[in-house]
Amino acid sequence: MSAAVRRPTESGQLWRQVLFFLPAPIPILAVVALLVGGQFSAPGVTILLSGSVAVASLLLAVMVQPTPLPEGLSAEASVRRSLHRFRQITALRIALALTPVVVGAGSSIAGGGMFPLLAALVLAWPQLVLASPTFFTITRARRAMEGWGTKAYLWAALAQPAPVEWPIVTPVAARYRAWRARRGQAQGAGSDDSEAAADPSADHDPDSSGAGPLGDTGLPERLAVPSAYPKTEPAHVIPGFAAASAMPAQARRILRSTRPQRRKNGPGRGSPRPKAPQTKN
Repeated sequence: MSAAVRRPTESGQLWRQVLFFLPAPIPILAVVALLVGGQFSAPGVTILLSGSVAVASLLLAVMVQPTPLPEGLSAEASVRRSLHRFRQITALRIALALTPVVVGAGSSIAGGGMFPLLAALVLAWPQLVLASPTFFTITRARRAMEGWGTKAYLWAALAQPAPVEWPIVTPVAARYRAWRARRGQAQGAGSDDSEAAADPSADHDPDSSGAGPLGDTGLPERLAVPSAYPKTEPAHVIPGFAAASAMPAQARRILRSTRPQRRKNGPGRGSPRPKAPQTKN
């Protein structure tokens, strides 16, 4: 049993769900016993109500089965649908097992005794055995899924890997660890800010920021943008005179004429049309 519970497969995940809800009626029993003062006697109507609900849920848990798989499914689709339907039937049986416990607790509080809850527990706990993925339960579910002739690969589906998680406990633990991590980061950031405030000289040190030595332009070397053309130093610029040209010596100015150029004949156009000969009278 312990090996089946610790197994990182889909069947182990279903076992963990069933075993998590197995001791759930015990806290309810303790709370009801405190509310009714430990008395057992209760009106017969309340006992009949809780007993009838427990019997109905037990019959439903025994009779209800997964619906048959449709025809023409591939092996991969059969594995997915078989696992999905078996998960649904397991969750339904767990809910059917917990329903009479809730009804019995309400009947015991209304009647002032513990008999209704005890009667519900006697019929509710065996339903969790029907919800567990035992050989008998898996075989019955597989036969029900194959009612229309489609083969259900339920054993292969339950053998697929799955994370080892417990209901409610694993999500709560994950959120708590994330909250502690965020809190540690916030405390670390606060300590860094306090150290920076205690040492004000670090704010004015250009090398402390990690930007590197400053270049000629006053910017760090990793931030200075290199240029292909030589630049004129600001100290060499004389007011009233234009700065030296930054264009390279190899470049030359393109001369453009302002006179309109004569349009040449196109390549497809021939010589001008000849004049007609003059006739003598």
